[in-house]
Amino acid sequence: MLDKLTLIARHLWLDASDTQRAIPPELVHRLAAQVAASEQHHSGQIRLCIEASLPASYLWRLGRGNTLGGLIRQRAVMMFGKLRVWDTEHNNGVLIYLLLAEHAIEIVADRGLTRPVDDAQWQAMVARMAGAFREQRYEDGLTQVLEEISGLLVAHFARTNASADHPNELPDVPLLR
Repeated sequence: MLDKLTLIARHLWLDASDTQRAIPPELVHRLAAQVAASEQHHSGQIRLCIEASLPASYLWRLGRGNTLGGLIRQRAVMMFGKLRVWDTEHNNGVLIYLLLAEHAIEIVADRGLTRPVDDAQWQAMVARMAGAFREQRYEDGLTQVLEEISGLLVAHFARTNASADHPNELPDVPLLR
């Protein structure tokens, strides 16, 4: 019970200002530019969502058949839908979700990418990113995973005509919450 109260307190304590300290405006700008540059080479769409903590509605579900990891995954999948990452023309959107309170990372890919890319590849990316984050190298971890996801998107959804107009279906700027 004390562990659950500690966890709830940690999540209620953190807010968007903590996210902005972890991901300062200059880094937001560099990440947005990297996403935009990546999307020039493939038809995929990449979104970054970085949250300080889970909403209270998620925390109250903890222990009722729900694990913390399961709730974090549920939140990532919910944000995948809310941010319309699933709604891309080629079903090849990818959400990189970070939850700072738990140092948790989730990658949610649309069905166009789940066919050619297996779970082990996604989990390996998460592990490499987590390693960089443990050393507080947030930019390195995010840059590396963006490069890896871009490589997968180029391999499976390369733009066939570089000069053709390619609509940007989703914002490139990371969502900080």
